This record gives sequence, structure tokens and C-alpha cells, in this order.
Amino acid sequence: MTRATSPLWHPFTQHAVAGEMIGISRAEGATLETHDGRRILDAISSWWVITHGHRQPRIMAAIRQQTEKLDQVIFAGFTHEPAEKLARGLITHAPTGLAHVFLSDSGSTAVEVALKMALGYWSNLGQQRTRILALEHGYHGDTVGAMSAGARGVFSRAYAPLLFDVERIPFPQPGREQTTLDALEQACRDPRAAALIVEPLIAGAGGMLTYSIETLAEMSRICRKHGVLLILDEVMTGWGRTGTLWACTQAGVAPDILCTAKGLTGGAIPLAATLATPAIYDAHYSTDRSRTFFHSSSYTANPIACAAAVANLEIWDSEPVAERIATLVAMQSQRLDRFRADARFANVRQCGTITAMDLTVPDDGYLAGIGPTLYRAFLEAGVLLRPLGNTIYVMPPYCVTAAYLDRVYDAIDGAADRVIPR
Repeated sequence: MTRATSPLWHPFTQHAVAGEMIGISRAEGATLETHDGRRILDAISSWWVITHGHRQPRIMAAIRQQTEKLDQVIFAGFTHEPAEKLARGLITHAPTGLAHVFLSDSGSTAVEVALKMALGYWSNLGQQRTRILALEHGYHGDTVGAMSAGARGVFSRAYAPLLFDVERIPFPQPGREQTTLDALEQACRDPRAAALIVEPLIAGAGGMLTYSIETLAEMSRICRKHGVLLILDEVMTGWGRTGTLWACTQAGVAPDILCTAKGLTGGAIPLAATLATPAIYDAHYSTDRSRTFFHSSSYTANPIACAAAVANLEIWDSEPVAERIATLVAMQSQRLDRFRADARFANVRQCGTITAMDLTVPDDGYLAGIGPTLYRAFLEAGVLLRPLGNTIYVMPPYCVTAAYLDRVYDAIDGAADRVIPR
């Protein structure tokens, strides 16, 4: 066991077995360039954040221009043009009914904000509705509130004393959707039920598990019926990943609270937003200062990050992003076909621009022993894929070419051959 030479402690990394980190010096489009000049295809959009491609010119220009005007200012008592433009743009593009925007700096924080908004809403109305409902296998981030709403397991086991209890709703596995809906109906009957939080259509870190738009629509209907707030975590699913700007619109669902981050700036710089309905905002609006929404971070609404997000919205409005996404969806589907009848793989699936498949091995799950082996094999092939244990997924930027995708799926085929010879 050799210690790394760098003092850095990297995320989700067991340094005792990971070895030295790969130095990256440049990036462009769908490609990363290492310190020694190797090129690696970024097939997971650098942990799901890069949408249009690395160093998208309009976003880079917006960042440069904003650095010449205003770098940072306290956002309590002050405002600035990039934040104002972004908030108005987000409301224009958001699902119907969302009218207020609270800015933060990560997806996990956006979820914390959402949970606090929901609990503050009921508290300010004088109702003792304090129970959060959450979907099994969910992942909502690594801060304490977000971890509490997420699935219990290896991610959170050491921190269990910090976590609050939630009502866990079974994941709607294919053919067992009614079990989920019945459990949600029962949970919503509890007068303490405050809000349901879900990732719409696909659970990301939980294993890229998918479910139908009909199920999402029915979950929304049940929440409405019982007056339970619906929080949609679109941190990963937003900005086109599931084929549309927001996943929830495919089901005709408009949440009470929506969380977004990752692709909000095209992935160029950290920023997050939590959008809420007028009812949520109005419950906090009062001459009674104790009803204030008590949340902030030092970098709330950083002007440079907001400028990047405004540029991202302008790209969505002026460029054929929807067409690029539709093309990518089709290309992904075509390349997935070769694995559908391959006995080495199970549950071959797609949700918009995202594809996933499970390698058939004796030990599965996030800590499956095959995971690190696959990761190294992909890198040797010049492709960045980071399996979730035995689950291999592809989530590339929208600029990826057909030739690049061929390299990705050839790498998957080749890596599978190493561990499960045909």
C-alpha cells in the first residue's frame, strides 16, 4: 500500500487502492487532455455536469466578461444583473407554477434548501407536518439533510447518528409500480407527511434505475390529493439529460419545489437553484421576522457563476440544443442494441441521453469488486467511464460524435471480454 504524493484528499476515492490521480491540463468538447498529452473521451460529462461540451465558447466568454465587472458581493440586501437575468430566465423555462428562485452553490445544497423550504412552509402555517417521504435508492447529495433523504447504505453508514428518519417509499420496479403507489398513498395519509422528494424518471447514483412517466404522474397526483408537497430533484435529470429540458415535463408534472444544479451553467462553474411556487414563498413572507427563510451561503448568487448560467440559457434559446439531444438519444439507442441480447449484460436500459447496463457478475452493487477493474480498463482504452459497481452507464456531452460513441461502446465490449470471456 503506497501513499499518494499529493496532499489532496479526493471525493469517493479510497486512496489505499486508487493509486496516483490522473493530471488533466486541458479540455475541449468531449475530450480531456492529460499532463502527458493523452486524450480521454469524457463519456460521463465529468460527473454529469458538462452538457454542451467542455469550454463552450459562449459560456467561457460570459465568464471572462463578468470578471471585468463584478466578482462577488453579499447577496443579503444587494442584488446584481446576472442574478436578476438568471432568475427571470429560469422562471421562463421552468415547469408551470414555479415563480421564485433561491440560488446556492451545489446540488446537495439545493436539496437542503428545498427540504428547509418545505418544513418552513408547514411551520409558518402552524401545521405539524414534519415527515419527509423519499423514494428508495434515491441519492440527493452528501450534506446531512440530503443524505437523510437519500438511501441508507455504504454512502451514509458511518454518519447514521447525524441523519434524520424519513418514510421510505419502494422504488417502482417494472411490474411492481402499484406497490410503490400504494405505499405512497398510505404514507401520504399520515397527517405528519410534509413532502415527497424524488429524482424524476431515473435514480442516478442509486444505479441508473429507471421508471415510467405514468408512475411519476401518479405519484404527483397522490401528493396533490393529500396536500403533500412534491420536491423534484432535477440536479442530474435537468438540462436535457432525459431527452427534455426537465424530466418532469414528460409526465406533465409541475412540482411545488424543483432543485437544479450541474448543467445549470453548462457544467462550467458551480451554481445551483431551488425554484418554488408562490405558496411556498408567501408562507415565509411576513412582517414577522421569525418567519424569514433562514438559509444562506457566502457565495449565494456569485455573479460570475450567474453570468455563466445566463449564457447557458441563451444557448438553449438560440441554438438547436433540442435537436442535438434528439440526435444523441438516437445514437445512444443504436449503439445499445448490440448489448441487448448479450448474456454478459442484464437490464440494458436508456432514459433520454443516458444509457446503462449491468454486467452479470456474482457480486453486484456499488462495492462490486469488478468496478475498479472496469474503470482501469476503460481508461486504458482512452475513455472515462466510472461504473457504479457492476453498473456501466454512459452520459456524454451533447457535442459527442458518432465516432466517439463507437469508441465508448467498443471499450465497454472490450472491458467485458476481459472479465467475462465469450
